[in-house]
Amino acid sequence: MRALTRRVFAVAALLALAACGDLPQPFRGNPGGMAGALTAPPAYRLAIPEPAGALLPAARAAAFAEALSETLLANEVPAAATAPLPLDWRLTVEASLQGNSVVPRYRLTDPDGQAQGAAEGALIPARDWSVASADTLRAAARDAAPRVAQLLLRAEAARKSSDPAALSVAGPPRIFVPEVRGAPGDGNRALTVRLREALAQQGMLVQDVTEGARFAVTGQVDVVNQPRTRTQRIEILWTVSRRDGEDLGRVLQLNEVPAGVLERFWGDVAYAAATEAAGGVRTVVQNAGGFPPEPGAAPGAPPRPAGLALPRDPDALPTPTPPTE
Repeated sequence: MRALTRRVFAVAALLALAACGDLPQPFRGNPGGMAGALTAPPAYRLAIPEPAGALLPAARAAAFAEALSETLLANEVPAAATAPLPLDWRLTVEASLQGNSVVPRYRLTDPDGQAQGAAEGALIPARDWSVASADTLRAAARDAAPRVAQLLLRAEAARKSSDPAALSVAGPPRIFVPEVRGAPGDGNRALTVRLREALAQQGMLVQDVTEGARFAVTGQVDVVNQPRTRTQRIEILWTVSRRDGEDLGRVLQLNEVPAGVLERFWGDVAYAAATEAAGGVRTVVQNAGGFPPEPGAAPGAPPRPAGLALPRDPDALPTPTPPTE
């Protein structure tokens, strides 16, 4: 096979490295009313996606999620009206009719999708709920907040009693690596396996479940056809997030390959790409305090960029497969 012309378009980028500086910690030293019952505020974030089954139109459903998150935050329970990140807990809001009233229901699930409890809110007149004024939504949120805090309290107690070490921050950083998405052929599986291996070699404890993980890294692959040059541009975006919902940084890898090379097997391409990306992921985690500082390392020093490396030996690339119509 001909030697591959290796043209790297913007070799790599590490973006949004929030951990390079001091991060706001609004829950430290001020547990507030509800969080006091939790002994310490949860180390994770509670995501509240827009309620789809709450008998509210979309705009008012989004407003209710915002009201819930604001009320919980005011009581030092970390929450956000947003789609969940990999390590977020989720609060699902539903509602049902009971005579002339509406009954809100709140379901708590952990990042692995395991149910952690449910609670019903106080009855709300159906007429008031159909209008869903700001006052009505705020009142419902104030009623829900202590019920949600109680769910968190029970969930925290159960987790600590079953696995006290799960919440420990000592030792190597634990990182959750779900399966990569978007790659053709066997790329999703190959990249996932290789990245887990490479991160382990970087000194991290790699997990395929979220329990006890302080960090997570997700991979998204996009393939852009280049008909004029008969190549494909491969883009891999690795996003590193923290347990409290902070998006810590991104590692972007770009390169061109002959069209069809990665339609079936990734082989050494997955190994080279994951090995290179793992160095960037480690830098993001280290800047976020996941590792003890290295001797002589300057605080906030710029990280080493990571490119989408291809195998050193071009003959190690798979044989091109014509893209299917």
